[in-house]
Amino acid sequence: MSQQLAAGDPAPAFQLPATPRGAASLDDYAGKTLILFFYPKDDTDACTREAVAFSGMQSRFRRGGADLLGISRDSMADHKTFTAKHGLKVRLGSDEDGQVCDAFGVWREKQLYGNRFMGIVRSTFLIGPDSVIQQVWRNVRVPGHAETVLRAAASFR
Repeated sequence: MSQQLAAGDPAPAFQLPATPRGAASLDDYAGKTLILFFYPKDDTDACTREAVAFSGMQSRFRRGGADLLGISRDSMADHKTFTAKHGLKVRLGSDEDGQVCDAFGVWREKQLYGNRFMGIVRSTFLIGPDSVIQQVWRNVRVPGHAETVLRAAASFR
């Protein structure tokens, strides 16, 4: 299990296949603010609400100078289906081998109904134009989260 990243830490470099086509890497966002949100699973209730919220606010994030990228361990085929089903505009990266999730410290032991298992802890990272983490939200509760992140990104600018 990797360390917990915090504000002031450099964001780990990554490169992933991403929707709508091609790859996404940390270098793609050099000189820009990046909102990187990790979520457990495509097309589940909370993950859908989160992706829809970020997608619906994408133009507001962009006007404020921030780009969005969602990451889960789902396949590109699953991401494409999820995107089409819900009309998502936000890019989604596929981390099937879990290396990026591990580098950002979001692959953790979780518990549900008394069962312990490994999974993605819903987390969001605000990464500055210098690729340094500015703010981290862990164990995210979806209602109001996209708005909170938008306010933080706007105050960071």
